[in-house]
Amino acid sequence: MPEVIREASGIVIYGKRIKSLAFTTDLAIIKNCDADAVFAVYPFTPQQSISDAIIKHSSMPVFCGIGGGTTKGLRTVTLAKDVESQGALGAVLNAPVSNLNLKMVAESIDIPTVITVVNMDTDVAERIRYGAAIINVAGGAQTPEIVKMVRDTAPDIPIIASGGKTEESIRRTIQAGANAITYTPPTTQELFKSMMENYRDNAVTNTDFLPLDGDYREYLRSLGKALIQKAGE
Repeated sequence: MPEVIREASGIVIYGKRIKSLAFTTDLAIIKNCDADAVFAVYPFTPQQSISDAIIKHSSMPVFCGIGGGTTKGLRTVTLAKDVESQGALGAVLNAPVSNLNLKMVAESIDIPTVITVVNMDTDVAERIRYGAAIINVAGGAQTPEIVKMVRDTAPDIPIIASGGKTEESIRRTIQAGANAITYTPPTTQELFKSMMENYRDNAVTNTDFLPLDGDYREYLRSLGKALIQKAGE
């Protein structure tokens, strides 16, 4: 996670302070990431098997998406109960969800209900009145302005917000009033690309570590003796 995120005040949930959230569902990234939590929201119908796998194998707390856009009504309530029982730290609803649907979810679980805000037209006070415990701002380039609007409306509400890719944009979002930042880490494909480029530039052959005279048996015997001696020390 970018170091600048540590400047955020953080959100304390069940005694744990959270400043950075990795916006990913990739388990390989989750297992090799230094974020404080995972923001597991994805553009498909939420499924119990996906949330269960992420929560079970993550070494950090997980906020799980439970719908709110294409998935609505009783299904979101069922999913909220499921992710709570699986161990999620929060249930995230997308912006299109109605206030009544939000209220149904908030009243069915004890973990925080997170509502996403994507524009300046959202009635934040109503969202909070109907059960939103945390506001998640995802407004693209307008995110800092929306964060400020939310903070002016509700000075004490915890705010999670997308910070963008640069240190400057993240700091602007924090200064606008965000308590925690979601950040999209590089994908495994992007990481592999950079690793393979490095491997190609610094390639070695399988024989680079073998003795030049070809006496491999003697080399292996001496290596074995050295390892035994090292173990004895």
